[in-house]
Parts: sequence; structure tokens; C-alpha cells
Amino acid sequence: MSDLPRKAVTRTARLAALPLGIAGRATLGLGRRIGGRSAEVVTAELQQATADQLFKVLGELKGGAMKFGQVLSVFEAALPEEVAGPYRAALTKLQDAAPPMPATKVHTALAERLGEGWRELFLEFDDRPAAAASIGQVHRAVWHDGRRVAVKVQYPGAGDALLADLSQLSRVAWLLGPLIPGLDIKPLITELRERVSEELDYELEAQAQRRHAEEFAGDPDIVVPVVVAQADQVLITEWMDGTPLSEVIANGTQEERDRAGQLLARFLFAGPSRTGLLHADPHPGNFRLLKDDGPVGGWRLGVLDFGTVDRVPGGLPAPIGASLRMALDGDAAGVLTMLREEGFVKPSIELDPDAVLDYLLPIIEPAAVDSFHFTRAWMRAQAARIADPRSPAYNLGKQLNLPPSYLLIHRVTLSTIGVLCQLGAKAPFRAEMLEWLPEFSGERPAKPAGAGGPAAPAKRTASAAPAKSAPPSKSGKPAKAAKPTKAAKPAHD
Repeated sequence: MSDLPRKAVTRTARLAALPLGIAGRATLGLGRRIGGRSAEVVTAELQQATADQLFKVLGELKGGAMKFGQVLSVFEAALPEEVAGPYRAALTKLQDAAPPMPATKVHTALAERLGEGWRELFLEFDDRPAAAASIGQVHRAVWHDGRRVAVKVQYPGAGDALLADLSQLSRVAWLLGPLIPGLDIKPLITELRERVSEELDYELEAQAQRRHAEEFAGDPDIVVPVVVAQADQVLITEWMDGTPLSEVIANGTQEERDRAGQLLARFLFAGPSRTGLLHADPHPGNFRLLKDDGPVGGWRLGVLDFGTVDRVPGGLPAPIGASLRMALDGDAAGVLTMLREEGFVKPSIELDPDAVLDYLLPIIEPAAVDSFHFTRAWMRAQAARIADPRSPAYNLGKQLNLPPSYLLIHRVTLSTIGVLCQLGAKAPFRAEMLEWLPEFSGERPAKPAGAGGPAAPAKRTASAAPAKSAPPSKSGKPAKAAKPTKAAKPAHD
């Protein structure tokens, strides 16, 4: 791949081929079974071939196709074990790897965005990408002051590719839905489309990362790299070593899994409380376990990629903690009342409070015990319970509504739980909730979501976007201002 394939018709055809390929292999498999081959062998071969095609198409297209694959990958723990293996290997690759953009394209992009003298900003620059993801790739370099840095360069044409891919994926969502039982694919794709303009805006990402880096500076548990410079579609941050969570998932010891899980749960709740922002891209490629020679309790979690955040100025909405506390106390009527007030139950819907409580209690089990062992088996059981049309949970779930203000919080929470299950971590989920959700511990009454809290970077619209600033010169003074960029396109076709 020399660049992102930009022609919409080409990308659409390749994405449309995914379900067609699956159907074709199913027909071929039927023929092989009729020919006398073992059903188990044929099924395994078909699953592996489907997984390989999924990674090849989504990975090579990058853009929205790969972004969707990365989001989907954290839910593979919900797949039945007999089909999970092939998909797990293929989807996990999408968490932190993709075919790279050639060095010549990178040089051209840096010259356009940093100026023709961009090499003078660095003592060293490695042309080989250290990571290649959905909308950009990262290169190792040494900044002019000697600091090791990560240089993230956005792929040319990434915005158009994102929108075209997500539009096409929404059309075939019904075919992709069975990959993850219990997960409604179409609203997921819709939400990703709505976030496109923010994720493409590296200035907004720099703001969010600076907020986190400042808040967690010197923290004993969480590390966020400092932003060194940002200009247009280039973001330069301090480099961070460590073991990617994808490696911990694949080969980690139990103590590594447990510590990573504990810190991931802590960041899920502490981040919004301390920064007013929710990191909204919790796939394993965005986290590092920073180990040292000291005790496990001193290991830290490194957090990367703040391109997608939710603004929660007062921390996570107070009703989350309050309703969880009421549910665990057995207050079915109180839970239903709060769900109605927050818009999870529409006025025209009549529900039995005890049925609602029965629906929720298995899902919130991690909040009920001091230490919970997250496993794929537990997540599969929850997904199967909600997805089985014969289950009371299925019928009740169909009557619930997900308010827009909770959509991203819901996805991030589910994704984080998916990663915890991939890790197989024994994590003190309840302790983190008691510390960071005051309403869960009963320390203060529920308040309207978004009230109070630390200031967060202001949300900008594309039409109001200011011109980007150039990185500092080697002397430390601001360089000549970069040329104003075109406003991001609105999230529609």
C-alpha cells in the first residue's frame, strides 16, 4: 500500500466484498462436507479464512474500516469460544498494526505541515514506522533538545476515507452484527461517524493530551506522555516505552494481567473525575504496562491516543454511581425511577421494577464484590443472555433506550470491560468505583450530569476552527505560523 485508497467506489467495493466472501466460503464449505470432509475441519478452515480476509481488508484500507475493526476487536471476548480463536488473532492485529505509509509519503507530509526545513527540528528521525493505525502512523525520533519523541503523521485523505468506510459499513451492519452477540453494530458505526471531525483534528487531540499529562504528572499509577509540538496533521509527543496490553493479553503472567486490569479500571473512573474528559478509545494498542524491578504494586499504566474524548466536566454523570448503589441495595423502584429520569426508559414504556433489577444485577456483578475475575466466559454468558430471544433479558433490553449523552460512556465502559476480560484480570473494580464515584459510595446526593468539575478543552466546530500553530524552532521560539487549513468536512456523505 502506497497510500490510503481514496476512490470511494474502490473502497466501497472492497468492503462490500467482505460479506460476499463469507457467503462464498460458506457455500464452498457445504460442498466440501458433502464430499466427505469433517465438518469440524471445514468449519475451522472457513473461520480462519474469514478472519484473514477481515484483517486484510480492514487493515489495508485503514481509515474508518480499520477504526471499526479496532473497536470491534475489544468485543471478541463475547464470541463463543469455538469460533473466537481465528477472529481473535485477526482482530487483535488491528489494535496496533496496519500496512505502513512509505517513507517518501511521510517526508512529503512533514514538509507540507512542518515546513521544508522539518529535519532541522530533529536530531534523528526513523523512517520506519513504529506503529501504523487507523488514521495515522507513528515514527520514533529525537527532538532537537535530545528528548525521544513519537511523531504521529495523519494519512493523506484520511477524512474522506473515514466517512466513506463508515457509510458503507452501516449498510452491511446487519451482516457484521452476528460477529459479536448482543452488540448493536449500527449505532456503534453512527457514533463513530459523529466523532470523525474531532479525531482528525490533532489540535483538539493535543489539548486533551495536555490536560491529562498535566493532571497525571508525577502520578504513581498513570503516565501520559507530554505534548512536545503540534502543527496541522502532525502531533509530536514524548516517547513512552512499555509492554503493549496486546502483548500482556497474549503472553502476560497473571500478575501482569491483574496489575494492568487494576490500572485500566482506575483510569476509567479516575480520568473523568480528575480531568473532566473521558478517554474514548480503550483498545489495547493505546495502553502500555510500565514495569520496573520494584514490586508489582509500583508498576504503572501508560496511556496513548487522545484523539477521541468525551467531555464530562463534572466527571462521569452522578446517576451512574447512584443507580448502581440502589441496584446493589435492592431498591428496584428507585433504579427504575432514575432510569426514567435519565431517559433510559421512555415515558410510554411500562416495566416491572423487579424485572429491571434482574436484568441489571448480573451485568453489574463486578461492582458487588471486592475483587472480580474478568473472564471471556463471563462476558460470553452476559452477551448470550442479552442476545437470546428466548431470554427475559432480551425482551427487556429491547424496551430500554440509550440516551445520546450516555452513548459514548456506554461504549467506553463496555470496551474497557472487554479488555479486562481479554486480560483475564482479577481487578478491584468496586474499590475504584467507591473512590471515584461519590454517589456510589453515598458520599453526596446525585446531581445533574456535567455540573461542576475541572475545566475541559472547549469543543469547537469545524467552521470555528482556528488556524493551526507551527512547532517551536530549535531556539525554543515559535516558528512561522503554519498556513490555515481547510475546515474539516461535516460528518455526512
